[in-house]
Amino acid sequence: MFQPDLLAGQRILITGGGSGLGKGMGRRCLELGADLVICGRRTEVLEEAKAEFDADFPGGTATYGCDIRDADQVEAMLDGVFAERPITALVNNAAGNFLARSETLSPRAFDAVTRIVLNGTAYVTLGVGRRWLEAGQSGTVLSIVATYAWTGSGYVLPSACAKAGVQALTQSLAVEWGGRGIRLNAIAPGPFPTEGAWERLVPSKDLDSAWKARIPLGRFGEHDELANLACFLLAGGSGYINGETVVIDGGEWLKGAGQFNFMEALDDEDWDEMTRKAQKARNKG
Repeated sequence: MFQPDLLAGQRILITGGGSGLGKGMGRRCLELGADLVICGRRTEVLEEAKAEFDADFPGGTATYGCDIRDADQVEAMLDGVFAERPITALVNNAAGNFLARSETLSPRAFDAVTRIVLNGTAYVTLGVGRRWLEAGQSGTVLSIVATYAWTGSGYVLPSACAKAGVQALTQSLAVEWGGRGIRLNAIAPGPFPTEGAWERLVPSKDLDSAWKARIPLGRFGEHDELANLACFLLAGGSGYINGETVVIDGGEWLKGAGQFNFMEALDDEDWDEMTRKAQKARNKG
């Protein structure tokens, strides 16, 4: 359902675009006709990704080394990007996360996540938005959050706080900038295994199996599924979607939210017994 020229004419900046989900989204943008800019702290990772992309889409990718935690670096990077050619869309993908009991977190550990996820996202979004507004240019911002942005989650407190902030940023600016040609949306992915990060967050096969059992579809997400959703939200055909967070998690958070969803643990005998008790109670009534 995606036409090969769906994103033709677009130039899209993806933060943290040299690996993981950012890299997958970048490749899909290129496949659909966009030019790509990827930035990140590790320039060697960016260059490796560019080499892979250039093999299939020669000259379609530009790279910029940038630590988005540093506002000055962000401004310098954006000056370079816009001097070359203005972007039409921004994907806020760069993130960091780790599991920890919250009482053990030091200020430095808390900041290590929030400075990337919240501060960095804000620096890039505001920097891009200012340039678009000054030029009278329209644009699209897409941020990657998490379903626990609105529920919270134990053991990932810094990430939960930061992702909630990014969702608030998205909704706030969607109202403030929507009438000036800039729309902002977010995607809240469930589990999409990525090399490196997955091993830190799911360190054992037992945890992997337990997590999969929490998902009604019974599996983890595929990177192409997330990339396709991102490209849809970046495309002109979704131009009336503004200020929304789209969940792609196989139904995981809904299953956790439902008060009686734990009843799936009952077997046929348990259900028969419950039915008998319910009928008995009705007969007494």
